[in-house]
Amino acid sequence: MTTEEGAVPPREQGWWGVILATLALLILPATPPFALLVPFEQTLLLLAPAMAICAVVGWRAGGRLPLALVWTAFAMWVLWVPGSTSAFGLLSRAWAVLLTASFGGVVLMGKEERFLPQALLAIVIALALGLAAVMLAGGGVVETGTAIADDVMRRAEFGRTAWQQFVAQPEWMAFAKDNPSADLLSAQVESQFTELPKAARTLIPAMLALESLAAMAIAWAVYHRFGRARLGAPLSGLRAFSFHEAFVWGVIAGLLVIVVPMPEVIRVIGVNLLVFFGALYVLRGLGVLLWFLSPGRWMLVVWTIVLVLFLQVIGAVALAVGIGDTWLDWRNRPRPKSQRSE
Repeated sequence: MTTEEGAVPPREQGWWGVILATLALLILPATPPFALLVPFEQTLLLLAPAMAICAVVGWRAGGRLPLALVWTAFAMWVLWVPGSTSAFGLLSRAWAVLLTASFGGVVLMGKEERFLPQALLAIVIALALGLAAVMLAGGGVVETGTAIADDVMRRAEFGRTAWQQFVAQPEWMAFAKDNPSADLLSAQVESQFTELPKAARTLIPAMLALESLAAMAIAWAVYHRFGRARLGAPLSGLRAFSFHEAFVWGVIAGLLVIVVPMPEVIRVIGVNLLVFFGALYVLRGLGVLLWFLSPGRWMLVVWTIVLVLFLQVIGAVALAVGIGDTWLDWRNRPRPKSQRSE
C-alpha cells in the first residue's frame, strides 16, 4: 500500500494527541467511576494485540518484520504471562484474541481504506463469534453472565472500601465538620458503587464495543507513526470526525425499542444500541463544535477542562449537534468570515 511503485508513503505526524489518547485509555478505565462501567480495567489487553495485528498486516503489505515480531511478542506476554486465571480473566483474553483476529482478517481483505468501517465490522464479527461460542458451550450463557457480574461487583466493592477508608481519615472528617455539603457528596459517591454496577451489567455489549473501538483506533494511529506500509487511510482529527448518515438509524432503533413496550431482552438491546451510537454522535458533535470554535492549542486545553466540568450538559449538546449534522452537514458549508480569516 504505497503511493508509487517502490515509494514509501510518509508516516503520519504528531504524537501529542496519540499519547494523550493512549494515556486516557490506559488510566481512565481503572479510575472510578469509569472502572465501574467499562468491561476491561486493563485496556492493555486490547491495545497490545491490536498493535500486534496492525504490525503483522503491515509486514505482509511490505513493512518491517522486526516491528511485527516485537509487537507480537509483547502482545503474547500481555495476554498470557501475567494473565489472571479467574473466569472473567479468561473471558477478557478470549475477547482480545477474537477481536484481534477479526480486525486482522478484515484489514487483510483490503476492500475498505477507512478505519471506522473496518473496525465496526471486526467488532460485529467478534461479537457474533463470541456469542456463538458462549451459546454452544454447556451452561456458557449463565457462566458468562455470572463471571461478568462477579467482576463488576468486585470492582464496586474495591471502590467502596477505598472510599470508606478515605472518608475515615482525620483530614476528611475535619473537612466534613466545616462543610455540611461533604456528607451529601459522600452519600452520592456511595450510591455510585450501588447504581453503576447495575448499569454496567446492562451495558456490557455497548461499553465493550466502545472500549474495543478506542483500542483499535489508537493502535491504528500508533502503527502508522512507526510502520512503513500503510494499512489504509489516516485517522481524521476530531474536528473532521464523521461517518455514514445511516448510523442515525441505530439511534432511532434504540429509541423506538425503549419507548415502545417490548420484552426485557429487546429493551436491553435497544439501550445498548442507543449508548453505542449515541457515543459516536457525541464525538461527531464535539467535532462540529470544535470546527465552529476553531480554538488554538491553549484554548483547546481550556475547552477540555470545561468539557470535564460540565460533561453532562456539553455531552447532551454535542449529541444534539452530532445528530443534527446528519442532515445539516455544517462542516461542508462555507465557514463564517471570522473563521476564514484565521
